[in-house]
Amino acid sequence: MILNLDFNSDVPIYTQIREEIIKAIANGNLKLNESLPSVRNMAEEIGVNLHTVNKSYNLLKDEGYINIDRRKGAIVNTLPLPKNDLNDNKIKSMLDLLVAQTYLTGMSREEFLDYSNKLFDKYGVKDYE
Repeated sequence: MILNLDFNSDVPIYTQIREEIIKAIANGNLKLNESLPSVRNMAEEIGVNLHTVNKSYNLLKDEGYINIDRRKGAIVNTLPLPKNDLNDNKIKSMLDLLVAQTYLTGMSREEFLDYSNKLFDKYGVKDYE
């Protein structure tokens, strides 16, 4: 599994791993019921501590993106995730900050919406079955 990580970033590595796995699921590089590398293998592959990968996997599990089975390891969960108020509120909060930052950097509404549409199309509607 190829993850684009920036070890010089202010964003913690466990967060970057989490975000890269979410993107891989959304774009179809990771399929439903597909196993992720073991914590040990992932840590060795990218050169980080086991606890860093374990923290990423546990966050993904808590958010519903993966299941962790003692025998099978980390597996991509049934998708799409059910809609609920907690997820909606979290996304609205992240989007609120993103729009504020976009506004303050001078990007126009049209540019923002155009770019958002392109990104949404990038992930598109996936056949989760």
